[in-house]
Amino acid sequence: MKEIQRTIKYEADRVPGFGREVMSVPGCEKLKDCIQCGTCSGVCPLSIYMDHSPRQVMALVREDFKREVLSSCTIWLCASCYACTVECPQQIRITDIMYELKQRAIQEGFYPKRFPIPVLAQEFNRMVHDHGRISEGRLVTKLFLKTKPLEAAGMAGLGMRLMKTGRFSLKQENIRDRGDLARIMEAMDAPASGGNGKD
Repeated sequence: MKEIQRTIKYEADRVPGFGREVMSVPGCEKLKDCIQCGTCSGVCPLSIYMDHSPRQVMALVREDFKREVLSSCTIWLCASCYACTVECPQQIRITDIMYELKQRAIQEGFYPKRFPIPVLAQEFNRMVHDHGRISEGRLVTKLFLKTKPLEAAGMAGLGMRLMKTGRFSLKQENIRDRGDLARIMEAMDAPASGGNGKD
């Protein structure tokens, strides 16, 4: 486990209203009821790898430390196992809050650069928006090119051999009426992007 350096928090680091914005999202309202018991951190199977425990993330959100939360690796290491949500004595939907923080981090570009998970989420979403479905070969290729370009170059030979045997394809399939799906996705994203308080 890596040593985590703690930093002093200053009033100037806060983005007033950030916590209220997150708590205004359906499913995130009960964050205000967090008693900082630490149950979420205790049951999280990945907390030992996180730069901030789930309990700390909840506290940082409520106290408006937007940049620190959105640039944290913690929200991307969340495995969506829902153990924290199930065990929370206040019935706070911690996993849903983590999803909301991920969305905000992507929208505002706060995520750790070259960290694969947010890049994968962006490319997956873009592919579904544009084509209605994903092409696994294209998705993996884009992920490697954007996060590990040198490794991608080294695997080009393997990729060519797999393409020759039909086990790997870069072909992009499209659904009919994909414009309708794109409009649905944009409508779903509108409330989240409408009041996220970019600074």
